[in-house]
Amino acid sequence: MAHIILGASGRVGSAVVDRLLELGAPVKGVVRNEEKAEALKSRGADTTIADAHNLPALKAALRDGETLFALTPETGREKNVLGDTNDILTNYRAALVADGIKKVVGLSSMGAQHREGTGNLVMSYMLEHAFDGIGVSRVFIRPAYYFSNWLNYLEPAEKNGVLPTFFPVDLKIPMICPSDVGHFAAEVLADGDSDMTIYELYGPAAYSSADVAKAFSEVLGKEVKAQQIPRKDWDKTLDSIGFSKDGVRNFVEMTEAVISGKSKPDGKGTVRAQGNTTLEAYLEEAVKKV
Repeated sequence: MAHIILGASGRVGSAVVDRLLELGAPVKGVVRNEEKAEALKSRGADTTIADAHNLPALKAALRDGETLFALTPETGREKNVLGDTNDILTNYRAALVADGIKKVVGLSSMGAQHREGTGNLVMSYMLEHAFDGIGVSRVFIRPAYYFSNWLNYLEPAEKNGVLPTFFPVDLKIPMICPSDVGHFAAEVLADGDSDMTIYELYGPAAYSSADVAKAFSEVLGKEVKAQQIPRKDWDKTLDSIGFSKDGVRNFVEMTEAVISGKSKPDGKGTVRAQGNTTLEAYLEEAVKKV
């Protein structure tokens, strides 16, 4: 019986796979195309190809699984972000019931305690309640803001010495390395403990956009300054990179929730955990690979 890893080619999912392989645990990665499947196979994992919108394929992917690592994929291009999430979660639930998974470890997010008013973070609220009432053990991991999100701004940082940010430049928020999240999730999957638990997963420090710009400066060997994108330009900026109208709305609502503090960690009935990779160490390694 294997650990089934959805999104196994992503930043977090691939780290889950790698850590489980290190532990000698049976693992099957679920990806969306043959190229990604071959990459996983080369690292020693079993693989299967399935799309979360295809229930028969999803049921087949979960066959012979004992635990499931589940997440809510997003691109910003969905015409109906939360409707698309609901469709995926409905399929997850149906596949679980059909295939006998005993434990779900869900990749949630800080701020998932709110059922509305937090944009994309509502997807995590939906995930945390998608498996209610079906007798499966559930563990949810709410990570801080991913370091990897800042790699989207590597080009302007390199070319112009500017780090665009939607946040006030001095606003400090919890941040974490995605590999630390994946390794933590793998440990939870491999642990026999099946109590209902919600972990809030921090990195070693909170960082501001100015801190991130300073870290980029050190890694790139040139001065980089954080510059907040004016609120009036948010919609235009997101539209220019391909976000749908609903994708823009949800991203903006999420960003405003972060700035206002609404999306801060809950701290009630949750367990605090921490990764160890610093922002500086992450960027130094990540920039080498780009």
